[in-house]
Amino acid sequence: MRNTKRNREISKAVDKSLEYSIEQAIKILKDSSKVKFVESLDCAIRLGVDPRHADQMVRGTVSLPYGTGKQVRVLTIAKGSKIQEALDAGADYAGFEEYLEKIKGGWAEVDVIIATPDSMGELGKLGRVLGPKGLMPNPKSGTVTMDVAKAVKEVKAGKIEFRVEKTGIVHTSLGKLNFEVEKLAENTRAFLNTIVKLKPSTAKGQYVKSLYLSSTMGPGLKITKDEIAAH
Repeated sequence: MRNTKRNREISKAVDKSLEYSIEQAIKILKDSSKVKFVESLDCAIRLGVDPRHADQMVRGTVSLPYGTGKQVRVLTIAKGSKIQEALDAGADYAGFEEYLEKIKGGWAEVDVIIATPDSMGELGKLGRVLGPKGLMPNPKSGTVTMDVAKAVKEVKAGKIEFRVEKTGIVHTSLGKLNFEVEKLAENTRAFLNTIVKLKPSTAKGQYVKSLYLSSTMGPGLKITKDEIAAH
């Protein structure tokens, strides 16, 4: 970070050489937030896996108990009665051909796309457009399903998707800093528990190597090994 007055003040309040409990880290990040917008609580977990091997790819979804605090824009690609089902469940957009055409034209003003299996034949042709943006629906993440109403409600309620990067790190946001400490801590533990459950059978040695919590503009605080081991 640049050595601005704000960053010098944060440095005085935070000892980045120490390890913290989840609650301690969240409280420090909340107390040290001095920006004019509501920051997010971000999490970075370093895993002892090699994502170059398919059997060590860690990816999945988790429903955060208290959501993300973000307004998630959902598009459902479906046909017939499923379009109205999605809209009734809270989807921001739902349809078929008209949205395929909009996506082809470069439109991507959504955060999540949910699709029915029978629409994936046409939607799959747009992989080059949607793939790099992380918007391509996937059965493993629950975004390819006939139960579009359930999928829409889960996403709107705080279900997030994640995957390990090439460096072995999983990044995600776990809520807004204006949430209560206890709610952010529960979101963090729900995410960590999900990561632990997804440990590949081929992963050797220490699985969760480190966990850092940070705010959008703030420092990264390391969580204690005891806290991680409790999960």
